[in-house]
Amino acid sequence: MRKYNHIFFDLDHTLWDFDTNAKIALTTIYGEFELNKTVSEDFEAFYAHYLHHNKILWERYQNGYISAEELKWKRMWRTLLEFKIGNEVLAKQLSSRFLEVLPVQKTMFPHANEILKYLSEKNYVLHLITNGFEKTQWSKLQHSKIDHYFTHVITSEASNSMKPEKEIFDHAMKMANTNNQESIMIGDNLEADIKGAMNAGMDSIFVNHINAITDIKPTFTVTHLQELENIFE
Repeated sequence: MRKYNHIFFDLDHTLWDFDTNAKIALTTIYGEFELNKTVSEDFEAFYAHYLHHNKILWERYQNGYISAEELKWKRMWRTLLEFKIGNEVLAKQLSSRFLEVLPVQKTMFPHANEILKYLSEKNYVLHLITNGFEKTQWSKLQHSKIDHYFTHVITSEASNSMKPEKEIFDHAMKMANTNNQESIMIGDNLEADIKGAMNAGMDSIFVNHINAITDIKPTFTVTHLQELENIFE
């Protein structure tokens, strides 16, 4: 008998290429709001500052220091401040439009679609556990045409808990009617996905797209998604 029957995936930075899709969305709103007339540097600088502040604020959000709403607009606010643009109204307008444009983007990591198809055909039951926002994450799945692969989609917003908290993993396994012995978590984030799985007594697979060096010991490590075929034969 095979060990795992239920596979829980992370979405952003694991299957769905957040950085590429964010760049496309930011390019769109940068043009729509004519930011080239007020931002003192080129778009690449704007994009780099956005990624920097988004990462910091996501960590603060995941640690419970700020609300979801603060995260959404303050990442734009802090990016604008880098160019001495202290316009809170503009930051909130950019945030609103960004959350409309971002989730309709479709760039996936290489082999993402193929591995989901492969695992489904092998009769693994696939689920998602994501710290993303409910409406946004569903839009990403539907526009990327991968929503049909997942039996359950568990978001932090709907479950009132967040990776790496044990509660969201327990909630996900309860929804899936499974346990931590026949389940495994796949994700790119060592803190949220890998430590979170460990907190719940689950095995884990670290998708190390960027060849990060870590002392954390996941059950498996892959550098690209196609390698999952070697684990789930």
